[in-house]
Amino acid sequence: QVQLVESGGGLVQAGGSLRLSCAASGLTFSSYAMGWFRQAPGKEREFVASITRSGGSTFYADSVKGRFTISRDSAKNTVYLQMNSLKPEDTAVYYCAAKASIMRFFASAIDYWGQGTQVTVSS
Repeated sequence: QVQLVESGGGLVQAGGSLRLSCAASGLTFSSYAMGWFRQAPGKEREFVASITRSGGSTFYADSVKGRFTISRDSAKNTVYLQMNSLKPEDTAVYYCAAKASIMRFFASAIDYWGQGTQVTVSS
């Protein structure tokens, strides 16, 4: 049974930092591209960042580019999202995602989802 378990969310002031973690089990971690999406109240789930199976390439939404960094640790079967210079508009539930291919890394095409972790940024 595949499980993606997120942690690291919380309440932070604008300008602060958080690091999200997603521990994967039940799948061959190296065979999956990994990523993060987020969903704010009343809005659709949106792409945040993704990383290829090897970790050699990363992709970001324009809204987080230069502030967020995605990485993965194959020894720990874990993907991370380092979030710096946080803004109130980053407030959302953040979801970890796994997909067999980095191509078409859209919400509708994701193979596995985590349960989500809340990030709240106060102004």
